[in-house]
Amino acid sequence: MSINQQISFTLNGYPETVTIPVEMTTLSLLRDRLKLTGTKLGCGEGECGACTILVDGIAINSCLMLAVDCDGREVTTIEGVQTPEGLNILQQEFVDRGAVQCGFCTPGMIMQGIYLLKTDPAATLSEIRRGLEGNICRCTGYHKIVEATASALHKSKEQGLV
Repeated sequence: MSINQQISFTLNGYPETVTIPVEMTTLSLLRDRLKLTGTKLGCGEGECGACTILVDGIAINSCLMLAVDCDGREVTTIEGVQTPEGLNILQQEFVDRGAVQCGFCTPGMIMQGIYLLKTDPAATLSEIRRGLEGNICRCTGYHKIVEATASALHKSKEQGLV
């Protein structure tokens, strides 16, 4: 018999309250219960980064986090990073630089990239590569992903966003 618990948290800037089984993962909560399917299930073991989200501003593998641990926290998914004007700067760079191929890894890459841009605004190319290494892409050689992230970092500095 499953035990349920009610949790309240902020999801993409909006308050959310749900009752969930205590063993439910955050990934399952987002995809199955709340129908936010941008966060992807890849390996289910925290190795591929396809399920990366931000929790209180920190990049987390949602497949490894129990949903009950979202209680009282701020959760941001790929659906919550767009600006009122459209794509955020990193999303736009992924498009402009051809860093998207099949697109499966893209949400997790972008979420990890956003975390990297916020925590290391002076990142070098090698630091960007290191910062993204927990996210696996089977389609690219990562060059365009790193290039897009570096360009977004540069543009963020120019615009005074970091």
